[in-house]
Amino acid sequence: MALLRKINHNVQTDENSGFGANANSYGGRFVNKNGTPNIEKRGMHLLRRISWYHTMIDMPNWKFMLILFVFYIVINFVFAVLYYAIGIEHLHGIAQSQSILTQFGQAYFFSAQTFTTVGYGHISPTGFLTSALSSAEALIGLLSFAIATGLFFGRFSKPTAFLKFSHHALISPYGKGKGLMIRLVPFKNTNFTDAKAKVTLGMTIEENGKMTNKFYNLELELDRINALSLSWTLVHPITENSPLYNFTEEDFNKIHGEILVFISTFDDMFSNTVAARTSYTFKEIIYGAKFKTMYNPSKDGSRTILHLDLLNSIEPVTF
Repeated sequence: MALLRKINHNVQTDENSGFGANANSYGGRFVNKNGTPNIEKRGMHLLRRISWYHTMIDMPNWKFMLILFVFYIVINFVFAVLYYAIGIEHLHGIAQSQSILTQFGQAYFFSAQTFTTVGYGHISPTGFLTSALSSAEALIGLLSFAIATGLFFGRFSKPTAFLKFSHHALISPYGKGKGLMIRLVPFKNTNFTDAKAKVTLGMTIEENGKMTNKFYNLELELDRINALSLSWTLVHPITENSPLYNFTEEDFNKIHGEILVFISTFDDMFSNTVAARTSYTFKEIIYGAKFKTMYNPSKDGSRTILHLDLLNSIEPVTF
């Protein structure tokens, strides 16, 4: 009830948040730091509830390359076992006098040459089973490389908002009062225009003896800019019309709340609108600090230098 007294009842709640009101049905934060929903889906078979295409497109580069490499190694190993099981004598070019390990290695590399359709000719299949197996492997290889090429293209051509958000949100001096501040910056050689921002406050509060999720739209000093070339600090003035108006540093440490940030902007390179999301729990808000300036003119004054490594640089301040 103390929290309800702190919130200005004239502040209008956000009914379009997309999150339910029943706090007992939620666990943890609403949105992860990387912008993905903090949701784990169950109740349906894994193969039905997961899009493998989206999974392969969205996974990190190192994991994507590792999966391709492991798949290539494993499938050639399987075919090498099948060739060996049919009989090494049906692979012309492998000497029968060689050791078992050497013969299997030769079968493995014959499989790799067939899978990639290279076909050096040193080893060739003889007999119906071996020829049929090598033909099937060549077809699987062609299809596999076609799928891999499509995935590579999808990963490179996917419109992505190359934006980084500051690790923490800040409560800083603003005008004659305070303001909630969040900083973001474009970090690739892309051109963003017509950038829009929306910031929502979500809190779990007790209302009529029941724990309820409440969401409030936080008005920004600027919620839209024409060009996003430098850093952009989102500022929510904490005035009498703000749901954070009466909050103290102790409140941010005790209350379960989360700041949801949604950014959309137009990417000239892709000629498409891209979006980015993140969130800050109240424990990730630093009270009494401000961001340091992260750009300055070059020595000759001909360019502006944007220091990406200063995105999270802050300094303490007093109110």
